[in-house]
Amino acid sequence: MTISYNWLCDYLPERIEPEKLSKILTSIGLEVESLHKYESVKEGLAGLVIGEVLECEQHPNADKLKVTKVSVGKGEPLQVVCGAANVAAGQKVVVATVGTTIHPVKGDALTMKVAKIRGVESFGMICAEDEIGLGESHDGILVLPNDVKVGTPASDYFQVYNDYIFEIGLTPNRMDAMSHLGVARDVCAYLTHHTKNDAKVKTPFINAFKADNHNLPISVTIENKEACRRYAGISISGVTIKESPKWLKDRLVAIGLRPINNIVDITNYILHETGQPLHAFDADAVKGNKIIVKNLPEGTPFTTLDEKERKLSEKDLMICNESEPMCIAGVFGGLHSGVKDTTKNIFLESAWFNPVDIRKTSLFHGLRTDAASRFEKGVDISATVTVLKRAALLIKEIAGGEISSDLVDVYPVQKDKLQVAIKYHYLKKLSGKNYHPDTIKKILTSLGFELIKEGMDEIWVAVPFSKPDITLPADIVEEIVRIDGLDNISIPTSITITPSVDDGGLKDVLKEKIANYLVGQGFHEIMTNSVTNSKYFSEEVLNTTVKMLNNLSADLDVMRPSMLQTGLEAIAYNINRKNNDLQLFEFGKTYHHSAKSTSYREDEHFCLYITGANHADSWRNKSLRYDFYRAKGLVQALINWCGLEAVTFELTELPEYATALNFIIGKQHVGLVGEVSKAQLSGFDIKQPVYFIDIDFAQLLKLFEKKKIRYTEVSKFPSVQRDLALVVDRSVSFDAIEKAVQKLKLQKLQTVRLFDVFESEKLGTNKKSLAVNFTFADDEKTLTDKEIEGFTNKLIKAFEEDLSAEIRK
Repeated sequence: MTISYNWLCDYLPERIEPEKLSKILTSIGLEVESLHKYESVKEGLAGLVIGEVLECEQHPNADKLKVTKVSVGKGEPLQVVCGAANVAAGQKVVVATVGTTIHPVKGDALTMKVAKIRGVESFGMICAEDEIGLGESHDGILVLPNDVKVGTPASDYFQVYNDYIFEIGLTPNRMDAMSHLGVARDVCAYLTHHTKNDAKVKTPFINAFKADNHNLPISVTIENKEACRRYAGISISGVTIKESPKWLKDRLVAIGLRPINNIVDITNYILHETGQPLHAFDADAVKGNKIIVKNLPEGTPFTTLDEKERKLSEKDLMICNESEPMCIAGVFGGLHSGVKDTTKNIFLESAWFNPVDIRKTSLFHGLRTDAASRFEKGVDISATVTVLKRAALLIKEIAGGEISSDLVDVYPVQKDKLQVAIKYHYLKKLSGKNYHPDTIKKILTSLGFELIKEGMDEIWVAVPFSKPDITLPADIVEEIVRIDGLDNISIPTSITITPSVDDGGLKDVLKEKIANYLVGQGFHEIMTNSVTNSKYFSEEVLNTTVKMLNNLSADLDVMRPSMLQTGLEAIAYNINRKNNDLQLFEFGKTYHHSAKSTSYREDEHFCLYITGANHADSWRNKSLRYDFYRAKGLVQALINWCGLEAVTFELTELPEYATALNFIIGKQHVGLVGEVSKAQLSGFDIKQPVYFIDIDFAQLLKLFEKKKIRYTEVSKFPSVQRDLALVVDRSVSFDAIEKAVQKLKLQKLQTVRLFDVFESEKLGTNKKSLAVNFTFADDEKTLTDKEIEGFTNKLIKAFEEDLSAEIRK
């Protein structure tokens, strides 16, 4: 929020220094993020004076230069060399004397020095408007009217506007402070409390309002009384659309607004003065002299001020005349009904629109205007008419014209003020400070609260309409504390706390352990939306899916029953942007409900998504595409990293996967690893294989909690390795070999590792060769060849009996 110091001071009972005012604003919750001096012209034309050209002669050594004598009102006339073609004797001009610094519109600042130009000394400079920051023109020097007094400071003649600008970091709930009057009200409350003097806001509102005639009556009808609870308007005829006066333009420019014309500038001025948005219609565009506030059918075309045609939603509230829409209520005006240079008559609107409706319309059309930002937070419904009168009188003063109708105020259902009770002991509990009841009442009444009744330990107050965020006793406490000042709450000498209990710490440890490992493997963590699209799932799945009751988007209507689909959305997004090689992981939840009851369940998952290649092709190495075995190997590596016992895999069939394995630790099912089916991928327009690992994180955590850390000394004795090449049927998996080994329970066998697969017709029909490495070790001695041979023979016998394997020699 941008606040002008000069403007704010118009409403304060006394002028306060900017730095002191900045501290006050921050102490009452309106944090000043920056305070800077503002000048309509940089450095305020300091040092520049009005001079008169007494003589103008041709430069003896340059055809395009003139030598002038210039009077600046004191001392001897100055000799100034000037290159402007329009310089002449008798002119009143702006002069930069020696020592003066000028600030051009473009380029760096320049300090005047005595200069010798083509052999002739020059004691200053006669200035063009762009050379001193007054405009863009560089056609020649700036020639002023003859009645200007020589020696007048240029800053006085041009009435340079100086101000201080506060940038306030306003929190979204503080609609009451989104105006200069609102801020002034808070400052006056602070002064009343801290100086013990009754500081009142200097109100700009006056009661001298009446209609000049009734030549332009316009009726108002509200059809949607929930979206528009109050609508006021008035007609003004015979206005002159022109440039605003300097004081008005200066104030708007100082807070970052661009002046347009006097009518639009006045509505912007009133908005930033009071916080109430206004809208001015060209009254001649109000067909039938009727204003109708209503909703229009879905898809109705409407052209806004920015010349874009928009398709309206049936929820958009519109301001219409007898036959067509003119304005999106509270958000943006229409192209054909706004104030133009030729406008002579206007209809001025002041209204209260439902914040929810305005917010939805503003977001739907992508129109974030100053008016919408205030309406969506809730404006003061009680000030609708007061502000309208203020604006009408200001228009009459600046743009001329006559008030040509009675003020129309349609207020179907009078809104009552919200009443809130606050107990004194509750105030003490929350604030940590004892407040005298008189102090409490003084602060609240200075902020506009109305005292309803008072008890021994509580008071009831009616909340002003300007503070729609005040609904609870805690909100009242905040108002009292911020006006008193947070710094004035004493800190106790001792604080009593309850020791914290480390609950769930192991869960975070496991998450961090897994994440660190995966990041080291080149993975990136993602976080996808828990709300997703029901079109991704079959009817069978949707029967137990949690559906949204009030979804804001048709594409986000269910809580995800699986994390696969939201992960595929992220993959598709990356692939569409040529980021094809992905290793992603995510901790998240899925949601389910029982089809037979109203019970709901959420499950924690840990998922990995792999697609593409491990690296880009290079002159040294070709890239290696990720495959199913990479995914399966990651499962084994993760389980080992968590220090758990060996994992076993079981083949399963699921419609979402081309190939899938359940993996089990001990007797506990922990998750699955699979290649996503092409049918599933086509729904996301993904044309490359994707591998998905889904781990039940709650089960993994239970196993992790039971794990006992054991230390084993590094063996002093060497291990021994043996390799066997087994010719087996093509249908035999490596998992079958591992199970055959496990049945033998060889205590000295440390690891079993597959290191080669060979297929050839020479091996026989439907045969393959699996080369397996076996590592043996004994912590107490070195194994002998005889012992190793015994272990190997047992392995060979088991493979021959269980798998019908043939040992290649």
